[in-house]
Amino acid sequence: MRSKHPVIQTLHDNKSRVNHCLCVGIDPDITKLPEAFSHTLSGLNDFLEKVIKDTSGQVLAYKPNISFFEALGIDGLKSLELLRKHIPENIPMILDAKRGDIGNTATMQAKYLFDYFGADASTLHPYMGLDSLEPFFKYKDKLHFVLGLTSNPSASNFEKLKLENGEPLYKTVISQCAGWNKEYGNVGVVVGATQSELKEIRKIDQDIIFLIPGVGAQGGYYEDAFSQGKNQDDLVVINASRSILYQNPELSFCERISQTIS
Repeated sequence: MRSKHPVIQTLHDNKSRVNHCLCVGIDPDITKLPEAFSHTLSGLNDFLEKVIKDTSGQVLAYKPNISFFEALGIDGLKSLELLRKHIPENIPMILDAKRGDIGNTATMQAKYLFDYFGADASTLHPYMGLDSLEPFFKYKDKLHFVLGLTSNPSASNFEKLKLENGEPLYKTVISQCAGWNKEYGNVGVVVGATQSELKEIRKIDQDIIFLIPGVGAQGGYYEDAFSQGKNQDDLVVINASRSILYQNPELSFCERISQTIS
C-alpha cells in the first residue's frame, strides 16, 4: 500500500476485516421506515441506531447524506449528531454534503463538516475551481471526494460536454483531481457505477481513490464497480443506500449487504 493517509489506511484495514469494499449510505426517510419503527423522528433515530449496530462489523464506511437530515430541520441535524456518536471510531464517516464555494465560505463549510460533525471525509463540487476546494484539502487528515462523473441521468448536461481539445469535461476534472491528490495526498473522485466510462476513467490515474455511488437501487453492480474502479492498491469505496436500508425487508441488514456484493 502506497498511501499513508489515515483515512485511507483505515479503509484498507476495514477491507481486510470485512473482505469487501461496500460502504453503506445513510439516506433517512421517515416514510420508508419498517413497521417496527414509528414514523417519527424518534422512530428514525431508533432505526438508524439499529442500522449501525447491525452492520458495523460488515462495512467499509458509512456515508450519511446531509440533505436527508437537513430536510427534517434542526431536529434532523440533531439526529445526524446522534448518528455520528453511534458510528464506531474505526469506521470512516463520509459526510455527503457536496460543498464547494468561494474561499471564505468554503472555509466555514469545512469547519461545519469536520470540526462540528467530526466527518472523516467529504464530497465536493469542482465547478468553482481550486480556491473553493483548498479549504477542505487543508484538512490534511481528512479525505475529500470531488465529483467527477456522477450517476444521475443528467450528468451529460455538463459533465460529458466536449471541450476544445476534444476531451469531455469530466476527464479534465478527474485529471486535475489526480494532480491535486499528488500535491495534497487526500483527494478522491466520485464516479457513478451506472456510467459505462468507469473502466476508461480508471486509466487516467491508477492511484487516486474512487467513491462509487449507484450500486443497488440505481442499477449498478458491485462486482463491476470493484473490478473497474479499484486503484492499484485494490481499494475503492462502493456505496449502496436504498438497497441496504429499505429493500427486501424480509432480510436482515447483513443479508442485504451480502446480497449486494454477491
